[in-house]
Amino acid sequence: MKTGDIAPGFELVDLDGITHRLADFAADIVVLDFWSAECPWSAYYDGWLSERAKEWARRGVRLLAVASNTNETAATLRAAVAERAITFPVLLDPDSAVADLFDAMTTPHIFIVDRAGRLAYQGAIDDRNFRQREARVNYLDQAIAALLAGRQPDPVQTDPYGCTIVRPVAQEVSRA
Repeated sequence: MKTGDIAPGFELVDLDGITHRLADFAADIVVLDFWSAECPWSAYYDGWLSERAKEWARRGVRLLAVASNTNETAATLRAAVAERAITFPVLLDPDSAVADLFDAMTTPHIFIVDRAGRLAYQGAIDDRNFRQREARVNYLDQAIAALLAGRQPDPVQTDPYGCTIVRPVAQEVSRA
């Protein structure tokens, strides 16, 4: 997906069995956080994101985590949500279909959909990396602030980092 493209629609259930559709949030800015119960990078940001989600909700910004790792059970996901006191919905993407739609590669991998339904930002939460342990720039905060002010984020894309999304193993096709 390219920034500026219309975000693909999707429908996923959360851990409570409630269905969420991207279209349900058409009046809002939507932050999609491709998330993992087992990834230390996701765990690192969960508390910060829970706090931001409360603040953002008052301003018309919704945070949805998308659990796309095929190796994580619902029980594992529930345990992580409880342990980390996560306040935002965690949506189940058990076959990585939504991760594939967005070309999500890591956890976390952030995608922001603006109120027009277009992909406004994709990439990392901040500029932290394996060598630079302290963030100097928070891309997610900057992108949200820009969109709330009626501007386009700058940058619109950064390189995500974290744990690779575990996708289904491709079935080998037999040739007769």
